[in-house]
Amino acid sequence: MECIEKRIDGEVKYSGVIVKVRLDRAELENGKIVRREVVEHPGGVGILPIDDEGNCYMVRQFRYPFSRQLLEIPAGKLEYGEEPLACAVRELSEETGFEAEELIPLGACYTSPGFSSEVLHLYLARGLHAGKAHLDEDEFLNVEKHSLEELLEMADRRELPDAKTVIAILKAERLLRSKE
Repeated sequence: MECIEKRIDGEVKYSGVIVKVRLDRAELENGKIVRREVVEHPGGVGILPIDDEGNCYMVRQFRYPFSRQLLEIPAGKLEYGEEPLACAVRELSEETGFEAEELIPLGACYTSPGFSSEVLHLYLARGLHAGKAHLDEDEFLNVEKHSLEELLEMADRRELPDAKTVIAILKAERLLRSKE
């Protein structure tokens, strides 16, 4: 049985810098009308840069909603209409200074499909060439180097609460292991 909800109408309740929030009415399979809250987000990318020695370059930055610093893969928001690969190239350079010979897609993930339209496109960056980071004026972070094994252990110990980071690490490790 295919379960589909049909959007009837909706109204934008908030339009901010990054997101819009809609309140929709939808019809369920049984004809019942329900309300659905939707956070519209342009999506983003996350990149796990790994050098030829197996070092991963991560960023540590303060995340306001959680009032703490998190260790994450370099990542950023898509501009409306921007291709994910172009965004990945831009964000990798901005946050780490690296350029990559190869950006390997690791797939996309829905961050919170119950209420948000955000899709994150994940990449593995190989063939790194160092340059100078050029952060946005409101962006403050530190780049850290960790081995892939160390990151896997941190994920196992639940020390990496950021979902995109854990997904990228696990997918990259599996991909690299399959190529051995």
